[in-house]
Amino acid sequence: MAHHEEDHSYHPKDAISAAMKATALTGSVGLFAAAVQNTLTKQNVGTLGVFVRGGGTITTFAAMGGTYEFIKTASANLREKEDHYNVAIGGFVSGAILGLRVRTFPAVLGYGVALSTAMTAFEYTGGSLFGYQKDNSVDEFDRRTALRKAFQTPVEQSVAELGEGRGIYGANYEERRADRIKNAYGIEVPTSPVRAS
Repeated sequence: MAHHEEDHSYHPKDAISAAMKATALTGSVGLFAAAVQNTLTKQNVGTLGVFVRGGGTITTFAAMGGTYEFIKTASANLREKEDHYNVAIGGFVSGAILGLRVRTFPAVLGYGVALSTAMTAFEYTGGSLFGYQKDNSVDEFDRRTALRKAFQTPVEQSVAELGEGRGIYGANYEERRADRIKNAYGIEVPTSPVRAS
């Protein structure tokens, strides 16, 4: 009988490849930001103004993204662990690059700590702006069925809390309604079975 064990050891990742991809991605975001800045200038600077005037923005974005990804991956490879401490280290160095534009040591430390804190909190809480991530091992139909059953209340409890009417009717409602009308007004109301919908 074969015994299958899961491999929980750390597998190193290519830090340079990850850094180049992140540099290209964040560099293109910087190019977009520089293009927006160029569009909003009052002087007519032309299309090359994106690179001439916004070169610092493009470079800063590209350097921050590439450095963050490289430091995060290299830290994970050195520590042989994939956790939020790698994100904190990468966030600090990346934020320090942003602080270099101000050219003061407190700005370098402040930007580094601020970005490190923000990125670590984001990673520690699940790394998503859209709430918790779904477990892919659970079938979606079963998950939704379990959610529905968890929040269902019995009809008797709903009737007791809200009362009858407005689409909420308890058992034998037609007979009880006919008795109330007969007692109050003396009118005989025929009871009909509930229609199937």
